[in-house]
Amino acid sequence: MSDLGQLLRKARLEKKISLEELQDTTKIRKWYLEAIEEGNYKVLPGNFYVRAFIKSYSEAVGLDPNEVLRLYQNVIPAPEPEHIEPMRTKRTTGRNTEKIGKWASSIMMISFIVLILGIIYYYLNLNHKGATNDAKSDLPKTVTDKVQPVQQTPPAGGGTAAGSATYAKPDPIPAPPPVPPPAPATDVKLAKSERGIDYYTITGTDKMRIELSITGDACWIELDSLGDNQKTLDSKTYENGTTKSWDLTGPAFMIFGKASAAQLKVNGVQVPLGDAPNVKKIQVDFQKT
Repeated sequence: MSDLGQLLRKARLEKKISLEELQDTTKIRKWYLEAIEEGNYKVLPGNFYVRAFIKSYSEAVGLDPNEVLRLYQNVIPAPEPEHIEPMRTKRTTGRNTEKIGKWASSIMMISFIVLILGIIYYYLNLNHKGATNDAKSDLPKTVTDKVQPVQQTPPAGGGTAAGSATYAKPDPIPAPPPVPPPAPATDVKLAKSERGIDYYTITGTDKMRIELSITGDACWIELDSLGDNQKTLDSKTYENGTTKSWDLTGPAFMIFGKASAAQLKVNGVQVPLGDAPNVKKIQVDFQKT
C-alpha cells in the first residue's frame, strides 16, 4: 500500500465510512477505490481518471483535494497530453494565380454580355405588354345585368299565401368542434447543485431520452438507472465521434470522466457539462405533480 493510499484509508476509517458507503457517495466503483488505496493505478481507466478519482475520494473523507494532489504529485501519474495535429497550408504558385485571373476575367466578360441581353429582353417585353393593353382597351364593352332573386317573406300566422312560394327556414349553423387542450410542454431544468452533483428535473412527461456525443478525446461514461430496480446500464470509455442514446422511464445518474469531451441532451434539451476536463456528475429526476 502506498503512502497516499494509507492517508486516504486512514481518513476513511476515522470517518467510519465503509467502501460501500464511499461508493454510493462518490459514484466510483468499489474496486477502483480499493485500487487507489493499494496504489494500483493501472486498474483505473486512464491516468486522467487517477487524479479525478483521488480528488473525489479526498472530498468525500474530508481532506483538501488540492493539498492531497500537491503533496503526492510525484507519485500520481500525469495525464497524457492531448495530441493536436498541425494544420497543413496549401501553397499557391504563380501559375495557379495566373489561371485564376484568366478564369475571373472570362467570367466577368460573360456576365457583362448576359446582363446586356437581359436588359434588351426586359424592354422588348415591356413594349409588347403595352401594345397588348392598348389593343384590349379599344374593344367594345358589354354589360350583363344580373337580376337578383326576390326574397320571399313568410305570411302572417305561419301559413302560405296563394300564388306565393313556400317559405323554407334556413338550415341551422353547426357548432364548431371543441378544441382539445394543448399537451403540457416538456421542460428540463437545473434544480440544484449539491456535493459536486447537478440535479435536473423533467416536467410534462414520464419518459426520458438521453443522447450522448463524444466530440473531444476519449471519455469514460457511467450511466445508472435509479428506478425500482437500480442497476448500471453502461460503464465504458467511448472514443471521439461516438454517439449513443438510451430510453428510460425512471431517474438516471451519470458520471463523465472528462466533461469537456462530451455533449449531453435530455429529451432534446442541451445539458451543459462545462469546458473544464474534470469529472462531472449529473442526476435527472421526474418532477412529481
